[in-house]
Amino acid sequence: MTLEDSYKHRGLRKGLVKIITEKGIKDPRVLAAVGKVPRHFFFDKAFLEHAYQDKAFPIGEGQTISQPYTVAFQTEKLEINPKDKVLEIGTGSGYQACILLEMGVQLYTIEYNEVLYQRVKKFLPSMGYKPHFFLGDGSRGIPHKAPFDKILVTAGAPSVPKALIEQLNTGGKLIIPVGDKNTQQMLLLEKLPDNKIRKTRFDYFSFVPLLGEQGWRG
Repeated sequence: MTLEDSYKHRGLRKGLVKIITEKGIKDPRVLAAVGKVPRHFFFDKAFLEHAYQDKAFPIGEGQTISQPYTVAFQTEKLEINPKDKVLEIGTGSGYQACILLEMGVQLYTIEYNEVLYQRVKKFLPSMGYKPHFFLGDGSRGIPHKAPFDKILVTAGAPSVPKALIEQLNTGGKLIIPVGDKNTQQMLLLEKLPDNKIRKTRFDYFSFVPLLGEQGWRG
C-alpha cells in the first residue's frame, strides 16, 4: 500500500487542529502532533472523507479509532514531556500511539485483541513509528517494564485497575475513563510523593470496554 500525504490532506489536518483548538485544546505540542500525524492512513480509501472529521470511526473487531478531540484531551491532561516513559493501554488503530511518539516519548503499548495487534505491529513501522508493542491484558499493565511516568488508557474501565496505579512512578499521572459499558467519566490520577493519589474528574466520554482481569471480562 502506498501512503500518500498530499497538500490537500495537510490542509484538512490544519482544519482539524482548528476544530479541536476551538473545543479547548491549548497545548501547542499536542496540536502540532495532531497536525503532523496523517490520520487518513488509518482509513480505507472508501472512507477517506471521514478521516479529518472530529469523530470516532469503526476499525473492525468491535473497536474504533478514537475521536481526535478525545485523543488530544487525554494527551494534554497528562502533560507529556519529551523522554517520558509512557504506557498506552489499548493500541487499537495506533493513532494515539503516533501522537505520543510525535511528542518524543518512550512508548510501551499493549493490545488485547490479537488481530489488531498483528495489524498495527506491521503498520506503524511502515509509517516510521516504532513503539514497543505488546499483546496481552492491558488491565494488568506491563509489570516487567514498570514504572511509567505516564499511563494512558484508551478503553472504558469499570474501576481503576490497581495494577496500573502500582506501575506508576512517584509524580506520575494516569488518565482513564471509568464507568459502565456505555458512558465513562474521565479521571486523572496523580501519584504523590507519600504514595497518596490525587484524583481529578473531567467530562463524560464513550469508549469501547477495557477487557481483561481488572477490566470487563470477555
